[in-house]
Amino acid sequence: MQFDALAYELERGGLLMGILVLGVTPEEAQVKPSAESWSMLEVVCHLYDEECRDFRKHLDHILQGSDQPPFPDVPQEPEPGVPYNERDWSESLDAFLEERNRSLAWLKALSAPDWDRSLTLSFGPTQEQVRFSAGDMLAAWVAHDHLHMRQLVELQRGRIVRMVEPYDVQYAGGW
Repeated sequence: MQFDALAYELERGGLLMGILVLGVTPEEAQVKPSAESWSMLEVVCHLYDEECRDFRKHLDHILQGSDQPPFPDVPQEPEPGVPYNERDWSESLDAFLEERNRSLAWLKALSAPDWDRSLTLSFGPTQEQVRFSAGDMLAAWVAHDHLHMRQLVELQRGRIVRMVEPYDVQYAGGW
């Protein structure tokens, strides 16, 4: 595993997500392309929750060698309280970026982590038992960032399409 490269990907991911939403107003951040899709604000709030409640916490759990009790599944919904799309845009973005910096400091402070250390967990909709290593968790963390970067790019494109109305972006090429 190329730990330094993956740590850099997480650092770059936080920076890129901040850049992808640069200049977005609070109102624009709340726009949902459809009832089933997420807004930019919801993506950022989700990233914050994943940073606090999932990846770093679970990677640490695996690296500590704790196989009992296995960590619980992370709910896909936010903690009870203010719904994601009603939260403060600037505070939410700042909170995610601060939490990412904490994660990066924690990762860089790891001393000789055993990326092959693993535990068995129930995974996915079928709750299939799978062996999951620390290396798998770090890889998933980086891949998760890329999924949401793509989502933010798509949301930004929709923002631009709305911004240029009544004109059309067709000449730019297909999406």
